Amino acid sequence: MRFSQSFIPTLRELPAEAETVAHQLMLRAGLLRKLASGIYEWLPAGLRVLRKVEHIVREEMNAVGGQEVWLPQLQPRELWEETGRWGVYGKELMRLKDRKNADFCLAPTAEEVITDLVRRDVRSYRNLPLMLYQFGVKYRDEIRPRFGVMRAREFYMKDAYSFHTDEADVQRYYQDVFEAYKKIFTRCGLTFRPVEADPGAIGGNLSHEFMVLADTGEEGIVSCTCGYAANVERAELKEAKAARANNSPSPEEVLTPGAKSVEDVAQVVKRPADHFIKALLLKADDHPIMVLVRGDHELNEVKLRRYLKAGWVAKADEETYEKASGSPVGFAGPVKSRARILADYAVEGISDAVVGGNKKDTHLVHVVPGRDFKPEAYADLRKAVAGDPCPKCGKPMEGSRGIEVGHTFQLGTKYSSAMKATYLDVNQKAQMIVMGCYGIGVSRVVAACIEQCHDASGIIWPESLAPWDLIICPLNVSNSAVTSAAERLYEEAKRAGLDVLLDDRDMQVGAKLKDADLIGIPRRIVVGERKIAENKVELKRRADKDSRDVALSMVIAEIHK
Repeated sequence: MRFSQSFIPTLRELPAEAETVAHQLMLRAGLLRKLASGIYEWLPAGLRVLRKVEHIVREEMNAVGGQEVWLPQLQPRELWEETGRWGVYGKELMRLKDRKNADFCLAPTAEEVITDLVRRDVRSYRNLPLMLYQFGVKYRDEIRPRFGVMRAREFYMKDAYSFHTDEADVQRYYQDVFEAYKKIFTRCGLTFRPVEADPGAIGGNLSHEFMVLADTGEEGIVSCTCGYAANVERAELKEAKAARANNSPSPEEVLTPGAKSVEDVAQVVKRPADHFIKALLLKADDHPIMVLVRGDHELNEVKLRRYLKAGWVAKADEETYEKASGSPVGFAGPVKSRARILADYAVEGISDAVVGGNKKDTHLVHVVPGRDFKPEAYADLRKAVAGDPCPKCGKPMEGSRGIEVGHTFQLGTKYSSAMKATYLDVNQKAQMIVMGCYGIGVSRVVAACIEQCHDASGIIWPESLAPWDLIICPLNVSNSAVTSAAERLYEEAKRAGLDVLLDDRDMQVGAKLKDADLIGIPRRIVVGERKIAENKVELKRRADKDSRDVALSMVIAEIHK
């Protein structure tokens, strides 16, 4: 491909809208452009990378017996009503009506559609196991789209579903796909880690996220040298009461005008955050509840929802807050509270704590759990942090951050039971089909790779994902010897099977080389007058600091080798 005939609109300036390195470089390197909030146009260079990820995923899905299908992105309400998810999926579900006033949604996922397909055509145990997968655009009406294609309202993904006769078979196949995912992300040149995860709205018994490790990742991870790894929402934390002092004085009011956060109140009372008990008022299935966590910890709403067996959990509105606590937002506490109270394990070991005073501009000090208030239960209700004990071996865990690029689930019979997807066993008795589900965010993989593989000059693509294998940069296109050599190299590279970009633009050398580095093509040949006079060219790997001289007649063969 010739640069002069290509649509690669690179940018010199840093885009103001871009929040992450990947978002910045995808815009600057001409991979994509923004159409609306959370909606992006993929340009030719970006699409080439996207297709390479897709190709790797397709090969590995086929290798474990997957069969590719193409499912509709427009899904009828009736299927979602069967599973009960039309009403509970939330505002992220993009809903619309057709001209007959029938309700549809734009697919955020495909459990209902694929289960409906299989229940209509799979009749016998002889048809199982079966794995079907697709590539397609998905839609989620994110409340705050951000980070470019990392958290977009429209994105491209691979979703796969497997169907089995029993739990043992889905567990066996789940491990096959788990290993296939490891191959996929290794082939994509990524440093990643599989971690235990919460199934969320998809549901099921066992779930893993595949995280690309990056300091800018929006997901927290904890891991241990024993091999345990989980995201901070899934990581299990066991009860570990500390010794409590018995001589704390009675609770005492302290005026804290305008100070609502732990950080602000800490400045007034001169106490560290781990001496605080945060009282969070929430609603679980419309029932108010006060949840207590230590001042330096974060509530895990996933764990809370699971503990309460609630359909949903959300922050309480101001009216509910004042009714339950008798105070404005920011001053609620557990002492003499009118609300139902649950507390995280870490709260039980705090002595001489600081809590909200259930009165405007007031907090209490010298509060002791068990003496001054008694929750109905202590439970694992917070997000894990670095230093927490590993649930398997007890050693302190390490913390890191990651970008989720894949998610696997053992769904069990959640969808087959709801939609009556059955098969006839060997005794001709109807049994529920057991399911697995396996997703990869293909567009996310592209962004996550850039987040991990870049330097100050631009992207450094792994060879497996690069839009081109090689860029040839003739320095002076008005010099016939230079252009003739560049053209010969271009044709020779194509014959050798290399994907090559010839930068035949008549422009300054510096701009050409900056574009080559920005786009991140793995190898660059510079053809200049002085070197050509010696029958040599400059060859440089994108990740290397320096270039080297190679004989003109040998350079393509060396690259191909």
